[in-house]
Amino acid sequence: MISRGEHVLIGLSGGADSVCLLIMLHDLSQELGIQINAAYIDHGFRPSEVPGEIEFCGKLCSERNICFLVRSIDPLSYSESEKISKQEAARVLRYKAFEDITLETGASKIALAHNADDLAETMIMHLIRGSGPLGLSGIPPVRGRIIRPLIETERMEIEEFLSQRGAEYITDSSNLKNDYMRNRVRHFIMPAIKNINREFIGTTLRTAAIFRDEERYFNILVTKTLMKLISRKSNAFIELFLAPMEHMDTVLLRRVLRRSIAETRDLRGLGLEHVEALMRLIRSGKSGDRIYLPHSIRAVKSYATLILTSEPPSHLPEYTISPPGEVVLKESALVLKLSILDADSGNDDFGDGKNTACLDAGKLNLPLKVRSRRTGDFFYPLGFGKRKKIQDYFVDEKIPRDERDSVPLLMSGSDIACIIGRRVDERFKVDDNTTKIMQLEIRPMKF
Repeated sequence: MISRGEHVLIGLSGGADSVCLLIMLHDLSQELGIQINAAYIDHGFRPSEVPGEIEFCGKLCSERNICFLVRSIDPLSYSESEKISKQEAARVLRYKAFEDITLETGASKIALAHNADDLAETMIMHLIRGSGPLGLSGIPPVRGRIIRPLIETERMEIEEFLSQRGAEYITDSSNLKNDYMRNRVRHFIMPAIKNINREFIGTTLRTAAIFRDEERYFNILVTKTLMKLISRKSNAFIELFLAPMEHMDTVLLRRVLRRSIAETRDLRGLGLEHVEALMRLIRSGKSGDRIYLPHSIRAVKSYATLILTSEPPSHLPEYTISPPGEVVLKESALVLKLSILDADSGNDDFGDGKNTACLDAGKLNLPLKVRSRRTGDFFYPLGFGKRKKIQDYFVDEKIPRDERDSVPLLMSGSDIACIIGRRVDERFKVDDNTTKIMQLEIRPMKF
């Protein structure tokens, strides 16, 4: 966990675990040749207790000549903005605060005081909520620069150590309440299990170690598999070849998909049902089918690949054009060319609406505009005879919702003359009175 000469930041709350960790690492600092400092993170949950805890922690560090820092975070605002629980928000912001402090201080490791009881409680919580082997491996002893030196030490041993040293510590009042799942597991389930198996903590340590070993093996296998599957990749986008996944064993495919999603966004909020839906898309979906996952992740099946992306959908801005003319609609990946033809030119081909379309030029108000949909938009679909909301049309035509803001609408004043590449408006159709025809040629962009 620690190499000689490293700078270690200790997460200090004033509780028994973090006080034990501070004393232990301070005792070993000369022997290990390490520099240590400590940080207290104020979550803003217990304003009446925090000042006392900061004072206690500051004194503890001062007595040992350890640099002590305090940082405040705002989990309540973050939970509202990210639509997550305040406990999850606190966890995310706490780790971010520790990472920020390491950048400020030059610390290379973050030492946290999770113990063996915490690991056992976490495994039970994951089992209750539903989890695979990764969740049942509990809390990792080392993850990146985060280390947990007490992860194999039971809470009872920690309290005995502090008692022998005559060291005081603070009890967080929130740990005494049963409002949170962890506390209910700690106060009710753990004692019941220990009545059945006194060595339950040791049992979970061994079980977690087995799961971690197996996870390491699978991680190597998944990495090798992904290297062969990835077609294209960015920070928020990954494209995978379909063919190998269609016949891949379910155990491996689940892990490949989870790792792939992790490449685009955080996995939190992603459940087994989402992974199963992805596997159904791969094995039985049609080209163009898609599903929507947490954190605005979209999975799109194409002819030969599966795309996972958290990039925002394209939104078409407003363009102005007058015939004859040409405009590139890059957000829609289309090129639109407008031409004026005489109605008596002998050309009776009014187009298929997708590649070409014809409108009565005399009914159009120039200049024309091209834009995306807006709330309340409607048109009169050719041959339908009645007014229809654009939103309803998109739904009926099964246009994916992440593509709807890039579907171009040709505007004549405030009226929709044509949904480009899809349908002409009845009011602008070519009829027996038409003298001039405006022809739209629609072709895909060349990349």
